[in-house]
Amino acid sequence: MSDKQSEELLSFYQAAYEKEKVKNAQLAGRLADEQRRADELQYKLDHIKNNPLWKATFPVRGLIHVLIRTKDRIKRYGNPKGLLRKLRNKAHEKKAIARYGTKSFPSKEGIAQMKAADFPKNVKFSILVPLWNTPEKFLCEMIESVQWQVYENWELCLADGSDEKHAYVGEIVARYMQSDPRIRYQKLPENKGIAGNTNECCEMATGDYIGLFDHDDILHPCALYEYMKVICEKDADYIYCDEATFHKGNINRMITLHFKSDYAVDTLRANNYICHFSVFSRTLLEGGELFRSQFDGSQDHDMILRLTDKAKRVVHVPKLLYYWRSHKASVASDISAKPYAIEGAKGAVAAHLTAHGFRDFEILSTRAFETIFRIKYALTARPLVSILIPNKDHVSDLSRCIESVLDKSTYDNYEIIVIENNSTTKEIRDYYDEIGKHPKIRVVNYEGAFNYSRINNFGASKANGEYLLLLNNDTQVITLDWIEELLMYAQRDDVACVGAKLYYEDYTIQHAGIVIGLGAHRTAGHTHYKVNKENLGYMGKLCYAQDVSAVTGACMMVKKALYDQAGGLDEKFAVALNDVDFCMRMRRLGYLNVFTPFAELFHYESVSRGSDVLKRTNGSLQEAEAAEAGRAARYNEEAALFREKWKDELAAGDPYFNPNFSLDNSDYVLY
Repeated sequence: MSDKQSEELLSFYQAAYEKEKVKNAQLAGRLADEQRRADELQYKLDHIKNNPLWKATFPVRGLIHVLIRTKDRIKRYGNPKGLLRKLRNKAHEKKAIARYGTKSFPSKEGIAQMKAADFPKNVKFSILVPLWNTPEKFLCEMIESVQWQVYENWELCLADGSDEKHAYVGEIVARYMQSDPRIRYQKLPENKGIAGNTNECCEMATGDYIGLFDHDDILHPCALYEYMKVICEKDADYIYCDEATFHKGNINRMITLHFKSDYAVDTLRANNYICHFSVFSRTLLEGGELFRSQFDGSQDHDMILRLTDKAKRVVHVPKLLYYWRSHKASVASDISAKPYAIEGAKGAVAAHLTAHGFRDFEILSTRAFETIFRIKYALTARPLVSILIPNKDHVSDLSRCIESVLDKSTYDNYEIIVIENNSTTKEIRDYYDEIGKHPKIRVVNYEGAFNYSRINNFGASKANGEYLLLLNNDTQVITLDWIEELLMYAQRDDVACVGAKLYYEDYTIQHAGIVIGLGAHRTAGHTHYKVNKENLGYMGKLCYAQDVSAVTGACMMVKKALYDQAGGLDEKFAVALNDVDFCMRMRRLGYLNVFTPFAELFHYESVSRGSDVLKRTNGSLQEAEAAEAGRAARYNEEAALFREKWKDELAAGDPYFNPNFSLDNSDYVLY
């Protein structure tokens, strides 16, 4: 065989091998999905079987079902306290509705002050509204809400695709036009759908900024005024606000209040949270379309993804300025009213991802909502991942953790580095001898006082992997493809830290992303804390991957090169907040941090070095209390250090946590 033939044969086998690797990765992902579904079903089955009321006789089954439903409601929120917390939140929300409805409208004096504002820019807003068989009441309320605007330099561009039976639409608009020349109207020869009709509105527009408004919704009187402020103060070229869904024709009858995060690209890819009221500089449209008809029903998601990509300054106004009407024919009422919107949304996200160079991804609807997505990114490589597990004694915790990694992980290119720190028992030494024989496991010795940051930095210096995965020894893997789920984000050039969804043993949430400023110490706290796994989270947040300020070091993946570049964890934070500090430093360098709910683990939190440790090792109560006091003192010192180091960021507020939410609560309670 010639050298050329040998090379061709080698190339053939190499290509075949790469194809098989891709197939194996895909099969592993499918297996993980099936395992996840099986775990969900088993969890529900166990819940039923373990319920003693199930064994009751048939005549009382009706009563049993009532009791079970009540118990499930409590279970959904973790425990009776969780249900009480939910009721408390509802009470807060009812009070908030009074603040965010018509009572939030400005007084005559307030209007006079705002109208007297001297803005350094002269901006004209073109508000685009596609009309189609709009009910008279909806039409009048929509037009009048624009006329109420405190900022008066606007035009209302109406393109009417209504049929002959709804000729009154044009007649009503004509009456408004007689007294207000800022209203512009065009009757279309045919209905071109939402995208086409809105594009016709855009052709009519002469303003500097374009606003998108639905024909059956209502604007807050201060909407354009607040947008004008951020255009002048922050040079915003894409703006959006918070919104509420209302019913029964009354904006004070709010069903949902949606208080949003600032711009977050991963959140937007999974969920069109920006939605209303989108306003943008018309320069963003140069060389491009406004709406694309192939995405009808989700044309706004497509448009928002494209224009925020181009925008230099996307600004969120954290005020409720848009009221979205819910009625039988609206998406606000039921997505099934527009089934094409689901496929349109998937297509919009797919087009966006493709434009960013992603390939072989999957877009799947989640249990939260049909248009809230799980995105499965293809791995571009299968690099070595170094799993760092600090440990002191606690054989049962460590062995459970390691066995779950070995038994459940579908990703096979990893090494486990156990970082031994001052263990004293023969039991743990024997276990180290045992696992040290495994080809994927190494035990390295760190000598010195406990310092979580220093221990992990030492472990990282011994790692061979391209990626580091910091993992607590009191964790246990649940989902088979947990490494793949973390790696699919960590592999991106714009992402630093990726965190998992962690549960306590009772399946209540321990970690689902971290908010800075949250909690009594005003340092950082976990959102959705102690909420049950079945809960969808605020606006579905527990069901999709999203950008966050920080993730917990109990399970965190990051490129080793980035970790080394940053100098690892800051060793001044020996016990607490080292993970949050590291994530914040990554943010300062311009990277994103991502939380994904599709990598799931238990986190038992059973190995803290406080009073519980001494109690389990027969320490005295006095020793336990002393250790607890020492730990509290250390935390207070490190909390003060964190607040000083990140005072500007804390003062500005977490960009992914709306300032209308209380920092005293983890479950999105309004002030």
